[in-house]
Amino acid sequence: MVRRILLGSQLRRLREARGVTREAAGYSIRASESKISRMELGRVSFKARDVEDLLTLYGVTDDTEREPLLGLARDSNRAGWWHSYSDVLPGWFQTYVGLEAAASHVNTYEVQFVHGLLQTEDYAHAVVSSGHRTGLPEEEVARRVALRRERQKLLLAEHGSEFRCVLDEAALHRPFGGRAVLDAQLKHLAEISESPNITLQVAPFELGGHAAESGAFTLLRFPESDLSDVVYLEQLTSALYLDKAEEVERYDQVLDRLCEASLSPAATRDHLHGLRKLR
Repeated sequence: MVRRILLGSQLRRLREARGVTREAAGYSIRASESKISRMELGRVSFKARDVEDLLTLYGVTDDTEREPLLGLARDSNRAGWWHSYSDVLPGWFQTYVGLEAAASHVNTYEVQFVHGLLQTEDYAHAVVSSGHRTGLPEEEVARRVALRRERQKLLLAEHGSEFRCVLDEAALHRPFGGRAVLDAQLKHLAEISESPNITLQVAPFELGGHAAESGAFTLLRFPESDLSDVVYLEQLTSALYLDKAEEVERYDQVLDRLCEASLSPAATRDHLHGLRKLR
């Protein structure tokens, strides 16, 4: 997904620099103007022949310039590890998992429960099970939990993503799986928050109203300069992906204000230990 977006943005830049219209670009590869638009947005797969023809049209004839882009085209069509979980992943969430896996920074605010990247296995099992009234088969629950555990490897890798998370205190009081499971989850949060690439803060009840009044969201940043930041908003049956600079900036400002008003990382750890003693 991310490779497609990156390749598409580079093809768009080359086309515009050459003064070629989308219609003319589409004609050169026997496709429509809308197909070029979808390619430049990274919403379709790429054929190597199409990329070769477009590069020639845009005046990119040197092999040293062409090969990296053709390599991106080849790589963009390879399935990510998460595709093996497609049986339990809705299509709109597959997109998010792909973006999350490629992000260098994951910044998030969570309200309902502990963020999936920070959940223990037992807590994740309880969250997945409780989210479906009719009940899921145990095998499917296990698959969903396994997917969550795979995603968590982002944080445990040697050069793991930078993860900045603000948890609403309400999430720390909902006893998913019972008191013992929640206690183990609180302990895990305190321990993992010591990791150098993780910044965890709690927005306490005492804060009252705050900047993130619209609810949970995630802001993703990528190491490639050609990729714009993306804000992910999850809904019940779909999700929104915002990448307009002005919209992303608003969410970035909200998260900054929320972090300023929340407990510091050290105070958050003390708060987590305090909650455990009260149970």
